[in-house]
Amino acid sequence: MNCSLPDRVLLSYAMDGQRDRLYLQSLWDFVTAKEPLIQSPFFPVLFSFTAYMTFCLPYIALDFLSTRLPNLRKYKIQPQNYPTLGMMVPCIIQSAYHHVVLIFPVTFLHWYWRPMNLPVIAPELPEVLLEVGVCLLLFDFEYFLWHLLHHKVPWLYKTFHKVHHKHVSTFALTTQYSSVWELLSLGFFAAINPVLLGCHPLTEMIFFLVNIWLSVEDHSGYDLPWSTHRLVPFGLYGGAPHHDLHHLKFKSNYAPYFTHWDKFFGTFTESHSN
Repeated sequence: MNCSLPDRVLLSYAMDGQRDRLYLQSLWDFVTAKEPLIQSPFFPVLFSFTAYMTFCLPYIALDFLSTRLPNLRKYKIQPQNYPTLGMMVPCIIQSAYHHVVLIFPVTFLHWYWRPMNLPVIAPELPEVLLEVGVCLLLFDFEYFLWHLLHHKVPWLYKTFHKVHHKHVSTFALTTQYSSVWELLSLGFFAAINPVLLGCHPLTEMIFFLVNIWLSVEDHSGYDLPWSTHRLVPFGLYGGAPHHDLHHLKFKSNYAPYFTHWDKFFGTFTESHSN
């Protein structure tokens, strides 16, 4: 076949796009094979709690191992503070309680009024990456405003946000240790953005997983060599050191993930790894 260079480039792009679509289609076919479970009113709460506990488990293991292994201890942001089992158990109980008593009724009403329709075709990879990125940026902005307001207004802080600041040295299970209002507010922000963007259900699921993972990593208390903030250049992403400093100092670093809003509003404090 005789093809000019532009034709070969276009053909290469087309083949790459087909491969991307094939991979995502295989993943989506696997997901839709469990359609009765996904369309069940129980799925959102099971999905959320299972993902949350799964992402917390590696850090729980680190908390127990690093007290005995110096090579792991060096990655702890506040090495003088370690969570005990007595601190972890109430966090797990509260999270399970909130999922059953609060999140399930909300997702049940959503299931009743707006049933999920599962399309046959999977989204394209560039579409997924773009929409997940936009959802993260929107959530980061919404949470920054919410967070800043709840620190600047004493009544809001004492009534709703103080619960989350019980632990000055964070650990993974403190991610969802919060008041009912905070849990529902942040859950609303996370849920509404994919709807506003008209995201494919697979994109929505991927965003939820990424958002939960990043939240857990932020509260993990560890600055690991492969942590997200080390993978994003130019200090655009704060990560665990950025958010850990917020819990330690209380008056800076209000954005959950990125650093640009704190820098713009003058609430940024640079974190330093161990």
